[in-house]
Amino acid sequence: MMKKIKLLNLLAFLPLVFTACHNGSATNVASDKDSVAIRSYQIPDSANFKATIQDKPVSLYILKNKNGVKAAITNYGGRMVSLLVPDKKGILTDVILGYDSVKTYQKPKEPFFGAIIGRYGNRIAKGKFTLEGKAYQLDINDGVNTLHGGLSGFYSRVFTAKQANDTTLELTYNSKDGEGGYPGNITVKVIYSLTADNGVKIEYTATTDKTTVLNLTNHAYFNLSGAGSKTILDHQMKINADAFTPVDLTLIPTGKLQPVKGTPFDFTSFKAIGQDITKADTQLTNGKGYDHNFVLNKHDFTQSVATVKSPITGIVMDIYTEEPGLQFYSGNFLTGKTNDGKGKAAYAYRSAFCVETQHFPDSPNEPSFPSTVLKPGQVYHTVSIYKFRNE
Repeated sequence: MMKKIKLLNLLAFLPLVFTACHNGSATNVASDKDSVAIRSYQIPDSANFKATIQDKPVSLYILKNKNGVKAAITNYGGRMVSLLVPDKKGILTDVILGYDSVKTYQKPKEPFFGAIIGRYGNRIAKGKFTLEGKAYQLDINDGVNTLHGGLSGFYSRVFTAKQANDTTLELTYNSKDGEGGYPGNITVKVIYSLTADNGVKIEYTATTDKTTVLNLTNHAYFNLSGAGSKTILDHQMKINADAFTPVDLTLIPTGKLQPVKGTPFDFTSFKAIGQDITKADTQLTNGKGYDHNFVLNKHDFTQSVATVKSPITGIVMDIYTEEPGLQFYSGNFLTGKTNDGKGKAAYAYRSAFCVETQHFPDSPNEPSFPSTVLKPGQVYHTVSIYKFRNE
């Protein structure tokens, strides 16, 4: 049976703050412990997101709730560009990485900042799978594999946007049969909402006219100390998962479920992300750090599936989802070599993490994994929430 495929402006700052923020890399401010300069950066100028791409209009849309939380989203790739939430002192802090212009999101090998990912989040081995007796070959864009939908994934598509009110943005996209090598014409709707209790709710819905596979997610890069802060290794993390899916050298799951107990992948109680990341472990070597799918114990909104908190800002993020897996990625491919991030920030190695709610990678080739098959007449529906508070 198919799964029930269900997901301030700031206070004025001292001149020194703005000097630190706009001279070179925002990762090298004098005191990252309070990171005021980093966190003083606000939502990019919407004029930098006015464009026509794929013969469709692109804009930047601003959501806000009554608590002052703000989210900036562009319909290019359905990307979250900024997300401002209050820290323990009430200072609004942008907690996701991104760019100041839609042009930068179009650069080659851009790391999917904030994007809606489809048709298939994560990797499919060698870009191949067989469905109802027919073999399909997808775009190859990650070594020998397909990653995040391939060369024409949703991260590079323009969605049709409709903002109903201050807290809700609806994005729709029609993906044609054969796009990226995937079968079926599919209609996708993604609704971003800011909740009254400071949650970012992402609701995904889709239908198809031909049997296909589908695995939608969001690829936000988080740093709860403020986007541009130099590390996430000090963040405390807990994941409600007793197992993960080990991977080969190309980051494709082996098909096994491995218990986390006694391994660096044990986040069943809070620990710093960096506590075990340099330990001698084949899986950490394969992933160049954490880049693995965790098999969630529960995923029914009765409790959070993961919690992350910054020791600097006191910002805590709780994750809720209906998806069976959570991809935890520790920013292993960020380099900090360019300062093209928001506010001219250089996003350094392991200065952000991703927590992608999902079905498992390479599920079309692993019958024992939860199914990602979507058939005509069925409705794909899933909800995930990233909720913010302080400690």
